[in-house]
Amino acid sequence: MQLSVDELREKVEEYRVKGLNTQQIADELSLSQTTIHWLSTSEFVVEDKPSDIRVGWRSIAVKAERIQATSYIFSDIINEMIGDEVETIVGISINGIAFAQAIGEQLDLELAVSRSISEDGEGHISEVYASVEGKKVVIIDDVLSSGTTMKKSRSRCKILSCSS
Repeated sequence: MQLSVDELREKVEEYRVKGLNTQQIADELSLSQTTIHWLSTSEFVVEDKPSDIRVGWRSIAVKAERIQATSYIFSDIINEMIGDEVETIVGISINGIAFAQAIGEQLDLELAVSRSISEDGEGHISEVYASVEGKKVVIIDDVLSSGTTMKKSRSRCKILSCSS
């Protein structure tokens, strides 16, 4: 969730009232201490703002080696939470596919693709890739906002008797 400068200033003040110091506020808001100082001053000029680095999914997804590096983390989490019971990884079209492919490679899993648009409204598991029927799967997407796409993919998996 992106906040405006005014909203950030309010958050900084809210954290100060709670007794947090500059470092703690910087950690909570994922900003630098310099930016917290700037937001805390009463006479700040927007043009003089410090430049923090923001890493979004696009920053990761534009380079294959970044997707690959991220996949190591996700693979470790999947191993920790589920173990080796997973048989197939499902990438939700379109942005989840690259991440699913990289994670699937790390875990030596079959790859399936879920398309969120279908005539029946339930999503569609492509027949070009691995089958999910009767298998334990992990579903990967790049973001989870309203959950609609994930719900459609899980619904389709349930219809195909797989567990996700």
